[in-house]
Amino acid sequence: MFDFHQDKKRYFEIQKLVTQEDVIPFIEAAIGPVKSKNVLEIGCAEAGVLKAFIDHGNYGVGVELSANRFDMASLFLTEDIKSGRAKMFNKNIYDVVDPAQEFGCLFDIIILKDVIEHIPNQENFIPLLKSFLSPNGCVFFAYPPWMMPFGGHQQICTHKLLRTLPWFHLLPSSLYKLVLKSFGEKEGTIKELLEVKSTGINIERMYRILKDSGYNILNESFWFTNPIYKFKFGFKKSHVFALLTKIPVFRNFVTTAHYVLFKVK
Repeated sequence: MFDFHQDKKRYFEIQKLVTQEDVIPFIEAAIGPVKSKNVLEIGCAEAGVLKAFIDHGNYGVGVELSANRFDMASLFLTEDIKSGRAKMFNKNIYDVVDPAQEFGCLFDIIILKDVIEHIPNQENFIPLLKSFLSPNGCVFFAYPPWMMPFGGHQQICTHKLLRTLPWFHLLPSSLYKLVLKSFGEKEGTIKELLEVKSTGINIERMYRILKDSGYNILNESFWFTNPIYKFKFGFKKSHVFALLTKIPVFRNFVTTAHYVLFKVK
């Protein structure tokens, strides 16, 4: 099993591969060729996802709040930044007042991959994305529904049992915290896991926010085995049976990754 948290360069390459094999084809199935587009990735981490879009013939802008991950992304994208194919910004996306002025353009595609479940006040954030979009622009989310086996991101735990224990993140917060402390997890890890618990999102809530925000869904995919599990566990990627995706609440338990592409009505 690959340890994502130790080898950042390898993680960068894996994110690029998953984007090339699954994310870009998913988007192209709805809007046609993804070429010569302005692409913004919010929460880009080491920027492997963004790199795939750049290599596909697009201009990429990455926004990353973590200074360390921003520095890593800037290093990995050095040549693209020098050549004018990319820009990186170390800032909180909520602090952006005028996207066109601050970034130099509006965006044809906005990407949040495994990020929306970490962002607070999603009911306010998702409508805010409209101000970043060019006319006819679209937004792509990939996220783990909260009720899926590892929707609490417990894979970051240091204790081997907790890293592989499904669904225990669904415990009440006080009991969840007690379990984490009992197994010796560090305060920083506990804080991060409790933050994810407070911001985790499910499919039904995602639909509700998109509808209330005035978006139309262009494409979506329910993954039974997340494409990145190919690299993490050696699992073959697969989709949830179509019938199961129609069952509210239950679909969250069997969907390890929900891909959704949407635009303003």
